[in-house]
Amino acid sequence: MLATVLSGGVSGIEGYIVRVEADVSHGLPSFATVGLGDSAVREGRDRVVSAIRNSGFSFPMERITVNLAPADVRKEGAGFDLPVAAGILAATGQIPADLLPRVAIAGELALDGSTRSLSGVLPIAVAAERAGLWGVIVPPANAREAAAAAVRVLPAASLAAAARILLGGEPDPLPDDPPDAEPPSVGDVSDVRGQAAVKRALEVAAAGGHNLLMIGPPGIGKTMLARRLPAVLPPLTRDEALTATMIHSVAGLLPVRSGLMRTRPFRAPHHTISDAGLVGGGRVPRPGEVSLAHGGVLFLDELPEFRRNALEALRQPMEEGEVTVTRSMTATSFPARFMLVASMNACPCGNLGHPKKTCRCAPSVVQRYVARVSGPLMDRIDIHVHVVPPTFEELEDGSVPEPAVAVRERVSRARARQASRAANEGAVNARLGAAVLRRALVLSPTARSTVEAAVRKLGLSARAYHKVLRIARTIADLADSDAIGPEHVGEAVQYRSLDRLDRTLGLRYD
Repeated sequence: MLATVLSGGVSGIEGYIVRVEADVSHGLPSFATVGLGDSAVREGRDRVVSAIRNSGFSFPMERITVNLAPADVRKEGAGFDLPVAAGILAATGQIPADLLPRVAIAGELALDGSTRSLSGVLPIAVAAERAGLWGVIVPPANAREAAAAAVRVLPAASLAAAARILLGGEPDPLPDDPPDAEPPSVGDVSDVRGQAAVKRALEVAAAGGHNLLMIGPPGIGKTMLARRLPAVLPPLTRDEALTATMIHSVAGLLPVRSGLMRTRPFRAPHHTISDAGLVGGGRVPRPGEVSLAHGGVLFLDELPEFRRNALEALRQPMEEGEVTVTRSMTATSFPARFMLVASMNACPCGNLGHPKKTCRCAPSVVQRYVARVSGPLMDRIDIHVHVVPPTFEELEDGSVPEPAVAVRERVSRARARQASRAANEGAVNARLGAAVLRRALVLSPTARSTVEAAVRKLGLSARAYHKVLRIARTIADLADSDAIGPEHVGEAVQYRSLDRLDRTLGLRYD
């Protein structure tokens, strides 16, 4: 007897339908799995045997062959346990096969027949939706995640429950009150005393999706400010939330019983991170920090301390919004459209630029330290802002600072203007196409003269020149202005503080 069950696999963050063909025939008892399954798939044979027997079904003492099609695509994980068991039961007539062509089944089996949660369920559910299937049978722990796709979710807490569904019975109920799939609270910008100029720079960066670098002495609040940036960002759009949730699902980082992500992710890897950890990789390609930060913020503290080759690997995702991991037999792409926020000291001792402390680093030492970050990477960072220590009066100021909700409202309005201008939900000035950007850059003659003077004085590259214009467009959007004025350009030029520092110290990049 032959039975075919539909299941799903994941390549990158994209799901695809897998046909699980179970053939039970006369012959010496054996159990073979073919179709390029990994070790977890092969070990699943023992789990399936025990689960079938402990669920009250009969395991056939015959020749069993299971094929996972397409046979030329690598299959990974324990999620094929449940469809393999269902295929064997259907092939031996213990459950009907009527519903099998209309549902996708995924789930790991315990030896007692209960199901366990998986990673990558949402991409499988999306693949089932695109294939026009009626529903998906998944473990209850993954039901809320699968429900983010527009397909009927049928939770099954055990192999017996899955068999009951296939017999026409009711699925297990969806879990109640799932925990949010959100990061812990990141605080409010009002927690930070003083630093009005840096807060303004964060607002501009958030409004236009601009990359930002904070330069200043240690202990003055750079990290604290960066960690509060998500509080002023607008909620994820539906498409952004779906993609971000799929990435975290594939990486196995979604909390159990969680649903669609609602707030933007914030990732802050340590400077010892490897290239693969930062941009993705591994024997089986997995998303790195740049992809886990998709739709949110990637914070790199002490930027010059990161490995040079790891930082250089950021250039592709910063420019293209995705990263491609190539292996000998495959190339996998992961979304990686994030805001880069970085911090660094201006010199090894950290006192360069401090109003009270003296830097004793030789210019050559400062040069080598700053040059750890390459010029091309610095050119891809839109906003450079110098952070100074707050004064005693600012620290003791008893007035109530502006809360994050007020800043977020301005940021949301500015982003709405950008999305309307580009006719694309989620569009921001930092990523506007050339044609849309040309239409958006309406400069007055005075503003154009200001830009020209800045380019000549600071020696801005062509990329830096366009970034100044993009920042000025964002500042104008925050001011609800259709035209870019000289005050907008002047503020945008101020956000190239590293260019001014280079000219003051005579620094250059490798």
